[in-house]
Amino acid sequence: MNARVLISIWLVGMGLILALLPNNQTTMGQLKPSELVEKMKQNDGLISVDQLARLLVNEDSTILLIDLRSPDEYKECNIPGSVNIPYAKLMDKEFGGYLEQNEMKRIFYSNSEIISTQAWVLVAEMGYKNTFILQGGMNSWYQTVMNGRFEGERITARENALFETRMKARNLFIETNSLPDSIRFQFKIAKQKNRKKLDGGCG
Repeated sequence: MNARVLISIWLVGMGLILALLPNNQTTMGQLKPSELVEKMKQNDGLISVDQLARLLVNEDSTILLIDLRSPDEYKECNIPGSVNIPYAKLMDKEFGGYLEQNEMKRIFYSNSEIISTQAWVLVAEMGYKNTFILQGGMNSWYQTVMNGRFEGERITARENALFETRMKARNLFIETNSLPDSIRFQFKIAKQKNRKKLDGGCG
């Protein structure tokens, strides 16, 4: 199912998603529900796991992965380079610097798309731009990147390139999540300090 079809399905449920948000989140923003729908239609709001795998393998420095799951889930495993901002704390002041970097492509992900979609609606309503949703979330990442296989006697050049990218992203995921917690924590602190410098704060 392509992104356009998914967006069409999401638009049907957008009213339900907006209704689930707290009242202060649906009234304090800068965009009306109809404008939010149009905004998602314009940029699709989606990044596939294959697109993300390619960005990671190419070490794209313009993306900011935001893991909306619980700290325990994040600690168990996460997509390399991501920062953990649980959805319930997304609007907390301490995380404001991550949302205000509009030159970065912010990519929300959770286990599926539900929480990520709610987060996308929330930040779009607040006026933040350049924000996307990982299509299928961690579930799709595991299904496509970690467990995906090409079957058949022949493989096209495109399929071969896609498979190689998935394998590189898979190895990166395994290597990163195999690191001791202390080293992974140091990487997280370094990323936070770098973000503070970008925000004009002190390290």
